[in-house]
Amino acid sequence: MERNALKQLIEWNQAKRRKPLIVWGARQVGKTYLIKDIFAETCYKNRTIYIDCKIEDEIRAFCNRSADAKKIIEFISLFKGKQIDENTLLIFDEVQECPNIISALKYFCQDFRHIPVIATGSMVRIKLERETRKRGTANHHKFLFPVGKIDQLTIYPMSFDEFLMNSNRPLFNAVKAAYENKEPLADDIHTLAMDHVYKYLLIGGMPEAVDAYIEENSLFPAQEILKALYDNYLSDMDLYQASREAVLRSRALFSNIYQQLNKESKNFSPSFLEANRKTRDFEASVHWLTTAHIIHQSFQLKEHITLPLISDNSNHFRLFLADIGMFSYQSGINAASFIANDRENTLSGIFYENFVANELCAKGLKLFYWRGKASAELEFIIESDNKLYPIDVKKGRGTLNSLSKFSNHNKFEAAIKVSNGNYDYHVEQRLLTIPFYFISFAAEDLAKGTLRV
Repeated sequence: MERNALKQLIEWNQAKRRKPLIVWGARQVGKTYLIKDIFAETCYKNRTIYIDCKIEDEIRAFCNRSADAKKIIEFISLFKGKQIDENTLLIFDEVQECPNIISALKYFCQDFRHIPVIATGSMVRIKLERETRKRGTANHHKFLFPVGKIDQLTIYPMSFDEFLMNSNRPLFNAVKAAYENKEPLADDIHTLAMDHVYKYLLIGGMPEAVDAYIEENSLFPAQEILKALYDNYLSDMDLYQASREAVLRSRALFSNIYQQLNKESKNFSPSFLEANRKTRDFEASVHWLTTAHIIHQSFQLKEHITLPLISDNSNHFRLFLADIGMFSYQSGINAASFIANDRENTLSGIFYENFVANELCAKGLKLFYWRGKASAELEFIIESDNKLYPIDVKKGRGTLNSLSKFSNHNKFEAAIKVSNGNYDYHVEQRLLTIPFYFISFAAEDLAKGTLRV
């Protein structure tokens, strides 16, 4: 399947001052497939050495003993029977099983920068933090993170544009052209594109689930895969946490994202999970889940906003599941609701908010929301090119009642309403209305500072 990140990998590979690359991301978001089966086949066909640190015991043992890049290159070359040079892509997968390889990247950068090196794995950041905390303890070498000596790339579940690109390329081309030309789609095509949005809300962006849907042209195999992946995520929470209590809190927090967002105040409430608890009691769990890229955190802004965006209170935030398919699965909603005629009334607004949150994060944007007086609220506030863009998410067409209250305190470049309506721009109000199927493209423009209304 095609992934947007392939372009970023090619740009990294062609950069004059290329450094070893670490690819972050949650489990099963397609990191290995992207690097090994797409990028390597595209740029280094038959010139790749792939090392799975989980199963290649001899290489893992050697790298655990030495961070010397020259010795590592020599050992792997002899072990694999292949010469390693500037035309050889060296991939270290599952590096959480051998954190010393991350330390070695410093020396790859200093002494063998001409050799393209990629390291990836799941839970890597969490394992690295655990190793860092062990500094100075018995039987452990000091862990050195290669600050300034690496390039970094984060892979997320497939965003909606990637889903559409792989499931219906002609429709993707039509949607993208309409966005670039700033024009609405014809009514029938608009309806068809929205049908794909509803399917994506159920399937999400985990590549295995998307592949099952495309291959079998059915929503239900994807649902079975999502159930297994969801259970695997819960099982992973046993890894690299300080105590059994921390594991249980992380599981409780993860399992209740839908319920937290579905209450009147969507803000995280610790007492909703455990009586008489404070937000600080869940700080470690929030950190673990965000570091593992399993959830996204959005911070509250109030009244007058200043740039750069900084939360006014670290205790006020919202949490979103990083995959909308898992969010739909967690909600317990019947899959038939996504294909029923009254689905617009069946699906609550938080499905769309979680969807938009994921699309923004997938393009590298940080999440903030705004709370004013008298329940005034805007779901997202985005900083782009030193300008503010308030975003309101409406499951229907709706009105932006909070925008006037926001504008009393803040100047903004343009307000964006994301809904099931077609494209429109109101010049006087500086209000850009985009359909849900445009949000991937708009998020990319916001991330690059190239959004034009």
